[in-house]
Amino acid sequence: MPNCIRHEIAGVQRSSGVWNSRCANFRPAKRSIGPTGIGVVYGKKALLEQMPPWQGGGNMIADVTFEKTLFQPAPNKFEAGTGNIADAVGLGAALDYVDRIGIENIARYEHDLLVYATRGLSLIPGVRLIGTAADKASVASFVLAGYTTEEVGRALNEEGIAVRSGHHCAQPILRRFGVEATVRPSLAFYNTCEEIDRMLAVVRRLARGKGKVAA
Repeated sequence: MPNCIRHEIAGVQRSSGVWNSRCANFRPAKRSIGPTGIGVVYGKKALLEQMPPWQGGGNMIADVTFEKTLFQPAPNKFEAGTGNIADAVGLGAALDYVDRIGIENIARYEHDLLVYATRGLSLIPGVRLIGTAADKASVASFVLAGYTTEEVGRALNEEGIAVRSGHHCAQPILRRFGVEATVRPSLAFYNTCEEIDRMLAVVRRLARGKGKVAA
């Protein structure tokens, strides 16, 4: 869910204004330009009431005796101790910012970036795109023949282009595609086609054998 939270509700579909999923979570720092160290959990009230608290501490108990402990109702029973106030304020500001731009506007722009990057990568000899669904979040994933993903990532980094190289916490699905790692540029609404062109230029140079990165 993190990679699409800005403009999609993955597995949490709205029907008459009500979320139908029983439970969902996301980490805003991943894709919503929010601060690190905070996350969001959504759940149906009945489900949350059935779940036991995972950690004890102040503010989450209603009454304590030597015989038993009564917890506060959800969500308080899951919020032991002092809350992460600064990050909560930062998350609120990030969500307000995204809301001002418009979720639909972000989705449309990021999809255009993805189409542009995908087309450019597909024209480079030796590039294999991993995951080519028509309707997906703005994340491209690829490998380049003759290079490890770390080498490609290092070459891009030297040009000031930040990508992720590795298994992305998704080893089972990568192995389904017959690879152990990929290069993954994640495109956001603050990126541009000009920046994608810079990335493509580096990958083309590597594909021509003119940009081998020293270990």
